[in-house]
Amino acid sequence: MFPRVIHVRHIKDYILELTFADGVRAKLDFRKKIVGRGGVFAPLQDNSLFKQVRVDPEIGTIVFPNDVDLDPDVLYSEATGKPIPELGVLTTSS
Repeated sequence: MFPRVIHVRHIKDYILELTFADGVRAKLDFRKKIVGRGGVFAPLQDNSLFKQVRVDPEIGTIVFPNDVDLDPDVLYSEATGKPIPELGVLTTSS
């Protein structure tokens, strides 16, 4: 599990600067995640809504006013280029 988001700042358009608990800071462009996706992402095409993003400290990630949140492990992987660790496969023994 990667560090969680502790701060977010809207830079411009669909670009956010994220700061993680380990001090990593990165600017990420969310245009491809938002524009043209439809569904819960459709309202976020309105930049005035998109830039109201905030950090939810309980779940350690960013949340938008329409309650859309993004996986913090995916965000950290995108920010650092580190692959997301694979989860172990559960097996049962007889």
